[in-house]
Amino acid sequence: RARRRATMGFSFLPVMEYLSRRAFHAARLCPHTVTLPRDPGEGSGARTIHYWAPPGEPRLPPLLLIHGFGPMATWQWRRQVGPFSRRFHVVVPDLLCFGGSSPSPSSPAPSESAQAAALAALLDALPGLPATARVAVAGTSYGGFVAYSLARAAGPGRVGPVVISNSDLLKTAEDDRAFLQRAGGEWASMAELLMPLDARSARRLMELSFYRRQVTSMLPDFLIREGVQKLFSDKREEKIELMKAIIIGTDEFQLTPLEQDVLLIWGDHDQIFPLDKAFAVKRCLGENVRLEIFKETGHVPQMEDPDRFNEVVLDFLLASQKSPNQHDQ
Repeated sequence: RARRRATMGFSFLPVMEYLSRRAFHAARLCPHTVTLPRDPGEGSGARTIHYWAPPGEPRLPPLLLIHGFGPMATWQWRRQVGPFSRRFHVVVPDLLCFGGSSPSPSSPAPSESAQAAALAALLDALPGLPATARVAVAGTSYGGFVAYSLARAAGPGRVGPVVISNSDLLKTAEDDRAFLQRAGGEWASMAELLMPLDARSARRLMELSFYRRQVTSMLPDFLIREGVQKLFSDKREEKIELMKAIIIGTDEFQLTPLEQDVLLIWGDHDQIFPLDKAFAVKRCLGENVRLEIFKETGHVPQMEDPDRFNEVVLDFLLASQKSPNQHDQ
């Protein structure tokens, strides 16, 4: 009881948010919000995208970082924005239904294609970014689905090299069932585990997401419970509907090769999307795909091994700039 009273005034969320925002500000990224044009046939209300980017017009090549189905974009890309911003005009959006971004209240839960269309509209709205500028794109986990959709829809004239990290673009309902079995078979749905509201589920999710034990997993139950309830209560129903709206494997989302150069990254101990799926995804993405396997990492190598992740991604992006493909000629 004394220990609990001593920690009653502590919450790890403000600490994590402070560290993340400090990294973004140090990279000279500022928060922005843009209202997107209304789609034909869309009902009342407006779509808004919150994003981080440097102030003013781009002076460096643009790079879009797309977060996964985790708590915050700033947490997921905290270790990347500094190194990347030295060579790129880095843009980090909140996807629709996440953070400060919201879909139209009258619209259904956005699919990956709808998320990609919103990001394409964001690129069109960025101050000073020419309509002819090619944008490099990197997505992690769910963000990889969106990155693929954006690259395919926009084409190589608009989207340049693509980085996809730990994204099972061939995911099926059977894969979801297998994941729940790996988790212990005690959760009835993906939403219960991927958006936990109790300490036990949160600890299990951390074990499945990371190869290395996280400091936050050693916090007392009541602190973890307080944290995840704050993190995963925001837009919870919308995110559950979004999860149900994933269209992988349907006629609308058939995995076909991309014309762009693709860097596929995978942690060798990923328990959410196991490593064997990386080879299947690589075979389907075409001839321009390079696979990098990160040893002793789980589902989020950009967080567990940020130095190597940054080095590999920067080498790939800079090499793609120096060796333009036929679409640049």
